Amino acid sequence: MLSTKTVLLGASRRPALRRALVGTPLTRQVVRRFVAGETLPEALAVVERLTGEGIAVTLDHLGEGVTDPADAEASRDAYLALLDGLAPLGLGTDAEVSVKLSAFGQALPGGQDLALELVRPVVERAAAIGTTVTLDMEESATVDSTLAVLAELRRDHPGTGAVLQAALRRTEDDARALAVPGSRVRLVKGAYDEPASVAFRDRGDVDAAYARCLGVLVRGPGYPMVGSHDPAMVALAQRLAAEYGRTPDSWEVQMLHGIRLDEQRRLAAAGTRVRAYVPYGVDWYGYFVRRLAERPANLRFFLRALVSR
Repeated sequence: MLSTKTVLLGASRRPALRRALVGTPLTRQVVRRFVAGETLPEALAVVERLTGEGIAVTLDHLGEGVTDPADAEASRDAYLALLDGLAPLGLGTDAEVSVKLSAFGQALPGGQDLALELVRPVVERAAAIGTTVTLDMEESATVDSTLAVLAELRRDHPGTGAVLQAALRRTEDDARALAVPGSRVRLVKGAYDEPASVAFRDRGDVDAAYARCLGVLVRGPGYPMVGSHDPAMVALAQRLAAEYGRTPDSWEVQMLHGIRLDEQRRLAAAGTRVRAYVPYGVDWYGYFVRRLAERPANLRFFLRALVSR
């Protein structure tokens, strides 16, 4: 029998279901818990609210898997506009951006070079306003390409961040390679449905892999970004940070916008640096369905909202 996660991830690729859900006003209302809006002004309003509460942000202009070079260029332009919108706020690294290279043409012929060409001006614009860019990680088949683009960008902009997915069997080795001075690494469990040949499938195995990779990053000289809503993993990060003498400004916890809001505020008030991953844009369907697949609680929230109207 297929798991709920497998079914939902399959649904994220079904155009008919996408059209039905995207066109439903109630769905759009519920989605606003997780997505900061469809427009840049809406996203910037959320940025100002969160940073005013002491929570940093990383902004993701939604869109991925583009199949047309013009769409890849549009992704670049959207991020440049985003950074221009952030500049007057003067937030520095309290407001960074996250990008998916598949939105910059990574899957097109010659896609690695194209993605590098298009994402480079985004990294340069971010540096010009005093902030950074993190390259999101997507399916396992894209890891080598993404890390290659990262290496090129870090030649001139060593603060460019990367994301590693603990569920992938290779990630502990990747964490060791990236645990170097100046390197920023967000560690997540992983939201993609990968085969057992490349990924751990059992929840306990994923948790154990996350703990091992977290240890590698916290012990290293880089800047670990703990991407988790799991209280056990956040508590482990706090213990490791204390054990290895990390100062509060040398690591952070990252959580998704709209999830465990009270815990985000509690951690920030207690002195832990917290960053919310804030997506926005009209292409929210795939992101939203993956959030449902990640945590049964998210799916229950969505279904309760649908039946309570």
